Amino acid sequence: MATKIPVNDIDLMGPKNRGFTFPLLTQVEGMNAKGRDFSEETVLTFISHEGSSFCLKNPIQVGSRLKMIIDLPEKLADNVPLKLVIRGRVAKIEALRGANLAQRVTIKFDSKYIIKPEDV
Repeated sequence: MATKIPVNDIDLMGPKNRGFTFPLLTQVEGMNAKGRDFSEETVLTFISHEGSSFCLKNPIQVGSRLKMIIDLPEKLADNVPLKLVIRGRVAKIEALRGANLAQRVTIKFDSKYIIKPEDV
């Protein structure tokens, strides 16, 4: 079930942008701040048609290109596993309190797509 959008995501994506907070398993791939390729499992914290947020332990830089592979719920396709693959650039990085070298990353997608709740 969707929940309210965190305020800092509204600020980045725009006040008219609607999004969802879903705890979906996500694989993030790209190049870290040391110039090395990485692949890290995380949980999606926010997604809209313009971008998304998640936490990473790999240090990255604003402007970096990342690829997200999101595990979608099986009920979307009659219990067949689906993955959404989408790319974007890092727009914002926030240090997390109490998290061992983790950061919250917000990316803006290179291309747009639409996410709608079931009742719309």
